[in-house]
Amino acid sequence: MKLKKKIGVLVMSYGTPKSLDDVEAYYTHIRRGRPPEPEQLKELKDRYEAIVGGVFPLRENTDRQVEHMQAELNKFDLPDVEFVCYQGLKHSDPFIEDGVQNMAADGITDAIGIVLAPHYSIMSVGSYIKRAKATAEESGMNIRFIESYHLHPKLIEAFANRVSAKLDLFVETGAQRDDVKVLFSAHSLPEKILAMGDPYRDQLLETSRAVAEKAGVTNWQFTWQSAGRTSEPWLGPDVLETMKELSEQDVRYMLVSPLGFVSDHLEVLYDLDIEAQEVAEELDVRVMRIDSLNTDPLYMQTLADCVVTECRKGALLHG
Repeated sequence: MKLKKKIGVLVMSYGTPKSLDDVEAYYTHIRRGRPPEPEQLKELKDRYEAIVGGVFPLRENTDRQVEHMQAELNKFDLPDVEFVCYQGLKHSDPFIEDGVQNMAADGITDAIGIVLAPHYSIMSVGSYIKRAKATAEESGMNIRFIESYHLHPKLIEAFANRVSAKLDLFVETGAQRDDVKVLFSAHSLPEKILAMGDPYRDQLLETSRAVAEKAGVTNWQFTWQSAGRTSEPWLGPDVLETMKELSEQDVRYMLVSPLGFVSDHLEVLYDLDIEAQEVAEELDVRVMRIDSLNTDPLYMQTLADCVVTECRKGALLHG
């Protein structure tokens, strides 16, 4: 019996602590080895405590995405190939370097790298790829990367389905569909990326337009969220400021659609579900957010399709 060729898939993401006890090490890694001040650590732990209540489902969510993606990849009619997915995280174990080394240890010689983030920035996806590429070169591995997939039709369909579902809920409770302002959002980055010609903002706007068109939405705008607390300026306006401005314009219904995120984690479960809801209550407006993609079959199909397409580009497959 002929052995199947194994192709490794390095699935990269930001990472999250495994438990509340790991928050300090996680935060220290984000700060490039500088431990957080006690008040900073307390604030971050309080945020995690608020969203998980002592249980920590965030890491399990990424694990499930990787499992579902591997299953989706192996549904392709490629009898001579088996795809094996490995995690590589930016700020927690297993780190990106670990993922590459684990592939090499298993005898993988050809691999594809993909990030659980549809939009490219040199400061996000670019940094993941740089680390993976360096380790792959040391291991003698042939690895190709998918930089972005922000306009994949199935990704657009998945987001549009979620937007439409929540707009239907607004209508069921008496709102007019066109009166709901849809706020597409993503994680802010330092403003300096614009001077660098970074495609991040443009790709996000392209996704927003495509999702709006697919969902039949004309009343929308783009906003930012979750900016870092540094002295340099970050892309704005922030979603909380946008909500206040819209309230002053007598907009009473808002649907936040975080297109820059594919999973439930801190920036969604705290920044939007807690912080934005507190502001909504102060403003006396109704705010909902779309459900995260997580393991949505359309998202899993998006990722799998991108990997197989990249394999064919690199002549890693036949047929």
